[in-house]
Order: sequence, then C-alpha cells, then structure tokens
Amino acid sequence: MADHIERAKILIEALPYIQQWYNKTIVVKYGGSVMADQALRSAVMSDIVLLSLVGIKVVLVHGGGPEINQMLQKINKKSEFINGLRYTDEETMDIVQMVLCGKINKNLVAAINRTGGKAIGLCGLDGGMLKAEKMKENGFDYGLVGNIVDVNPAPVEHALQNGYIPVVSTVAQGVDGSTSYNVNADTAASKLAIAMGAEKLILLTDVMGLMRNPEDEATLLSVVKVSEIPGLIKDGVISGGMTPKVECCVEAIRRGVNRAHILDGRIPHSILIEVLSDEGLGTMIV
Repeated sequence: MADHIERAKILIEALPYIQQWYNKTIVVKYGGSVMADQALRSAVMSDIVLLSLVGIKVVLVHGGGPEINQMLQKINKKSEFINGLRYTDEETMDIVQMVLCGKINKNLVAAINRTGGKAIGLCGLDGGMLKAEKMKENGFDYGLVGNIVDVNPAPVEHALQNGYIPVVSTVAQGVDGSTSYNVNADTAASKLAIAMGAEKLILLTDVMGLMRNPEDEATLLSVVKVSEIPGLIKDGVISGGMTPKVECCVEAIRRGVNRAHILDGRIPHSILIEVLSDEGLGTMIV
C-alpha cells in the first residue's frame, strides 16, 4: 500500500508542472555520446512521448558526430577538426547529409513511433527551415561549415499543429551558393527555439552541468544568471566545449526563451525529472 501512495505522490507532484507547460513548446537538443547508449536512448524517447501525450509540444533537434565518424572510417576518410569544428569538404558533406538526414533522423523517428508517439522527420533543408552562409572565423577555412543566418519555423510548427513530434536534423541550405552546410546542432536548437518562441531549451550533454571544479560534482552550479557568465568565463569555469553550449543558452535567453538548461543526458529520464518534478537537474540559465 505504501508503494501505491508513493507512486500517487510522484504523479501529483507532476500536476502543477503539466499545467505550467501544457501547450507550451520545449526544444530538446540530443546528440554526441549520449545517443550511443541504447538504454539511455530508450529513456529519452519515453520522456519525449510522455511529455507529448500530456500536451507539451516537444521538438527534438539532433546531431550525430560519432556516427558520422564511423561512416567516414568505413570509406577510409580521416576526420579533421579545426578549433573543435569538423572540417567539411564536399565528400564529407555528402556523408554528413546522408547520416544525419537519413540514417539517424529516421532511426529516431522510428524509435519514437515504436514507443507510442507520432514522430515526423525533418531536416534544415525542408521548407527552407535553416539557411546558412559559409563560416569565416579568424582566417580559418572550415570547408562547408555554415553560420545560420535565417530560420523558418513553419515546417516544425505545422508538424506540431497536426499532433506530430518533429525530429530535426541539422543540415542547412546555403544562401551563398548551391550547397548544403554542416551546422552546429546546439546553435540550430537555440535558433529554432528563439524563432518558435519556445518556453524552454534543453541541451542534453554527457556532463553533469556547469561545475566550478569539473572534478567535483558537489561544485555544480544549479542556477546561473546571464550576467554572471562573463565572470565564469574569465575564471575558467566555462571553457572548451562548454563555451559554445553556454553561448547558445545565453542567446536563447536574451532573445525571449524563458529558460535554458544544460542537462546530464547520462541520467535516465533526466528530461522528465527536469520538466515534471521539484528536483531539477544540471544547470539552468536564466
């Protein structure tokens, strides 16, 4: 009997959050090593389907670096990175588009459908959703890596209006030539959240969140104000691969998204815990 009461308490705890987020849009970015673990993937799919079924509009934006690396290895092509960005020549761009828009996107759609959801796969090329120009930074040539210059959220909004969970792969249409561009998935998720007027942006990562000491989980920063971020960068608390993630969150907050989260995707059901419970996880930027 005690177990039943405990379960009821957990469900009741979720009620005010379901009411708060009902009919609101949440953009979740999913990628990297978190995608490789089958049990974690299954938990993410369940979370997204549950949120959708209680009336929360969820948009899943995904990357797929590890699978792109695997495919490049199969054709004996070396992966090259400049300042953490994949150098993308034409052959690599073909692989990126094939893996992201094809294999990964459709596998995620199928996984959501198998879990009882209703997903539809889109890529940044569909309906001119993501448009980009060649990235030019500090004199480096990244090849066909793009900076997003325009977002048309209509294809995603139409999917949501018709009861689908949109699954978006991050390949963009070039505005400065007849090419596709490889674009950063965190940036794409942030810009899409802004364009849609989303309430919440969640970046699933393979770290606990922002920590003052990366070796000590007790130093997790649960809530960080945008005004505190320059100081944290100066102190070296935000560095390396975390810097662009935080910058995406800051841009989203400054341009109307209410909350942005850097969430530990290694914790099963971390999305549900964050959205529908008192507990909260990771770092929230406000």
